Amino acid sequence: MTQGSGPGRHNLPAETTRFVGREREMAELAALLPGERLVTLAGPGGIGKTRLARHLAAGVAGRFPGGAWLVPLADVRDARLVPQAVAAAVGVAEEPGRPPADTLLAALRARGMLLVLDNCEHLVEGCAVFAHRLLGDCPALHVLATSREPLRLPGEVVRRVPPLDLPAESVTDVDRIGGHAAIRLFAERAAAARPGFGLTSGNAPVVVRLARGLDGMPLALELAAARVAFLTVEQIADRLDERFRLLVRGSRTAAARQRTLRATVDWSHDLLGPDERVLLRRLSVFAGGWTLESAERVCGDGLDVLDVLGDLAAKSLVVTDEPARHRLLETIRHYAAERLAASGEADAITARHRGHMVELAERLERDGWLDPFVAWERRLAAFESVKAESENFRAAFDAATRAGDVRAGLRLCTSLRWYWLIQGRVAEGVSWFERCFALPGPVEPEVRARACRAYGEVCYDHGDYDEARARVGEAREAFQALGDRAGVDGCLTTLALIGMRCGDDADAETVLDGVRRRAHTGGEPFNEALALSALAALSARHGRLRTATRFNEESLAVFRRMGHLGLAANTLIGLGLIALVQGDPERAARLYREAHAIVGDPDGLRPQRARCLAGLGAAATALGDLGAARRHLDESLRLTALTGRRNAIARVLELCAALALREGGAARAVELLGAASALRERAGVPASPSAGARQETLLEDARTRLGPPAVAHLWARGRAMEMDEAIARATAPTDSPEAGTDAPPGAGTRPVRPASTLTPRELEVAALLAAGLTNREIAAELVISPGTAGRHVANILGKLGFGSRAQVAAWWAARHRDAPEPDA
Repeated sequence: MTQGSGPGRHNLPAETTRFVGREREMAELAALLPGERLVTLAGPGGIGKTRLARHLAAGVAGRFPGGAWLVPLADVRDARLVPQAVAAAVGVAEEPGRPPADTLLAALRARGMLLVLDNCEHLVEGCAVFAHRLLGDCPALHVLATSREPLRLPGEVVRRVPPLDLPAESVTDVDRIGGHAAIRLFAERAAAARPGFGLTSGNAPVVVRLARGLDGMPLALELAAARVAFLTVEQIADRLDERFRLLVRGSRTAAARQRTLRATVDWSHDLLGPDERVLLRRLSVFAGGWTLESAERVCGDGLDVLDVLGDLAAKSLVVTDEPARHRLLETIRHYAAERLAASGEADAITARHRGHMVELAERLERDGWLDPFVAWERRLAAFESVKAESENFRAAFDAATRAGDVRAGLRLCTSLRWYWLIQGRVAEGVSWFERCFALPGPVEPEVRARACRAYGEVCYDHGDYDEARARVGEAREAFQALGDRAGVDGCLTTLALIGMRCGDDADAETVLDGVRRRAHTGGEPFNEALALSALAALSARHGRLRTATRFNEESLAVFRRMGHLGLAANTLIGLGLIALVQGDPERAARLYREAHAIVGDPDGLRPQRARCLAGLGAAATALGDLGAARRHLDESLRLTALTGRRNAIARVLELCAALALREGGAARAVELLGAASALRERAGVPASPSAGARQETLLEDARTRLGPPAVAHLWARGRAMEMDEAIARATAPTDSPEAGTDAPPGAGTRPVRPASTLTPRELEVAALLAAGLTNREIAAELVISPGTAGRHVANILGKLGFGSRAQVAAWWAARHRDAPEPDA
């Protein structure tokens, strides 16, 4: 602390710990202060306003002839005493018979100093009045204030103090994680509490989870770091739901309101009016934020939400990320939730939130998916709204299942299935539907019918075709009973797609053509376009490419007329595939680029984007642009892996195999083909005739280069790969030319091994495999999982040196040809 009144003089306490982060804020504020006379640092308790103000004042004190002077106001309880507090800080003595304010103003009138009014929120009216008088009477004076709300004076420049910056959840590099201020602060303070603590690849993800859970709030991070003295970071992170019990041991020299997390929030809460307290606790029901409309619908009983919400935002308890969306920091939300529970209105507010979110989901489903003629921009806006509200939908669904409200749960699931499908998040959808259908209680036939159809569509996309067929079949019967012809036809289209995926499409064309005709006559463009798309896929599957092109073009016209450009993109992808098969990669690339222009948002329509990139990769392979092909296919595989769709991953692996052959990597190509074959089997999806023919062409090319025995070995090795292994193999750096194949020595003449090399369980599996059973059927027969069955099949192929199930069947038949019949 440096006393006096010259440039650089101040009464600021020395910093006992290193100031971390805030480089951008420091630079911006330092540039502001010479020109602006009143700057207010506003933010919630614990965000670091005081520390930032002190550090800033120390850095700029030399610019002010009268220095920089800190006026701590936290312990001042009467606004009339603010002038005395300022006088004491700057060393102005009282004069008998003269008001302290007059004495102070006379003393400061000619001093060009920076006055730091710290913690104004509980005296905000008094501070504002006195600051206004100071600035008016002392033209050389500058004021830097800290408060949980602005002073609201003319000329005031308000800067909201943000949380310390945090790494994105996707960042895994330790050095990059450690470069963020929130992580640096925690790591430094934790090392002080437990010498030797440091950020490592092992603890970095947990530290990120902890820091994000605490919103990057400095006080909370410091209190958490103090706990590292006797708790692991994992233990602290796992106890964040009890943060107010956990984060209680601050510095003994800190102000009382800064020693525990609860005391900090209590201080802010105690300054609120009655309506502000009511709205704050009700807002805790929202997860991930809310719009004004939602707040009014859920929390507005007896409150003027617009005005009170504005007051809470001004007092730094509500964060406004953009004009239309608001949220609570997690610590404030936990505190407000405790207050809601104690108020006795938690059940009513939770039920109101649940009802509103169900209605919102249904409205967004209509805008984004169901309504036949809606502009694409409006559909995209609905999609973005669902993304923004996803945490609220999860909270509402959890509340519905806890309350046994099966009707609300099913309505919510049904309304979100379109989002899950186009985002590639179907695993979440399956989980939600399973939880809902496990709940007891009747629902209206129409609600159940729509839910069954939606569940079936999600199961179909997830690869559970038996469940999909059962649920959509149930929905079809229910729609039939309700007299809902459009509902029946929608189910028929989905059932036909399931049959096609499973290789059982004998009646599909007749069924789909009937749906198409009825939809066209009945003015149902959505069902008509979906049926046309399915007919196109069926025709392409059987090599009728001109017919497939015609159906796709008709479907494309309907989707464009409806404004459903996302589904139009699917049709363009189908046309691109046909162009590839017809040997026209230039046209294919144009079609894929057109589709990609629609769905190219990385955070948006993930499955469609992955398919576009796969098509662009295939076209680039055919055109000989192998670098572009590698980039497109690597990104497609990354996106497809995020969806978990095994059949889709298999398709991309096959394209990667074709590229590997062009790159000179025949060994890798065969392994990838084997891995794709195994993935299709595990998914219960046989390759289409055309896909099977393409695969055989690639294998024949590899046999020419490597020899049949080596190919058989590599095929078996690929089939034994786990999905993650296969993806890593596909995206690894390019293999060297085939002079160094990774087939084992002597693979070219490797004989078939005897049956004695197989275990008893593998012999059982071989017998069933020879009988033509799929992995799923083998699993059911032997009461094992399909994955275990797949591993047994891969082991059999590897041990016997075979490349296909047909070879195992032939070997088994030869082995038993001369065996005696078993006893009757």
